[in-house]
Amino acid sequence: MNRKLLKILIADDHGAMRRGLSDLLVDNPHGRVVAEAADGREALELARAKRPDIAIVDYSLSLLNGLDLTRALIREIAGIQILIYTMHDREEILADLLRAGARGYVLKSDPETHLKAAIAALAEGLPYFSGKGSEALLKHYLNGKTSPTGLKVLTSREREIVQLIAEGQINKQIARKLDISTKTVETHRAAAMHKLHLRTTAELVRYALRNNIVEA
Repeated sequence: MNRKLLKILIADDHGAMRRGLSDLLVDNPHGRVVAEAADGREALELARAKRPDIAIVDYSLSLLNGLDLTRALIREIAGIQILIYTMHDREEILADLLRAGARGYVLKSDPETHLKAAIAALAEGLPYFSGKGSEALLKHYLNGKTSPTGLKVLTSREREIVQLIAEGQINKQIARKLDISTKTVETHRAAAMHKLHLRTTAELVRYALRNNIVEA
């Protein structure tokens, strides 16, 4: 009996990387690529429309980063398996992604066999971490590190707006992107800055960089 092919979503801000992943998975026996997204917001919208079984997510996405996208996908798409495919090997990033619900972690520097193995594992409902990913996770917990506490006090919308501000978006642009009023953006912005004890936009941007919400 033929096994049903799972639906795969690719979210990466580099077109060449998306095409390369799509080509690599053309003959994959476990699933087929049904959607490709260039940023986190587009990925979430496509996921809502396509209902993928597996999402291959880069950490460094604009508009909605890989961590917040993972949280949103887990919250909205029942049963979805998240594979993080990234250049980042910092243990605190991996730990945060695991807490958010990611089930796989492969570095872009790893041989492509790891990506195929990860897809096969997630297709069976099993976790998969490449050797470097497992090493980073073990190091994190052996060192007894925890996630930055400040981020935990923000709502998902506040985190989203903090990221967009750090990416250089003004209130009106953010309002259009999120389909909310400028007043609502200002309210969330003020609430986030109050919770984080920040006074200026420059401080907010520095905070976002230090806590891996955006890249330098």
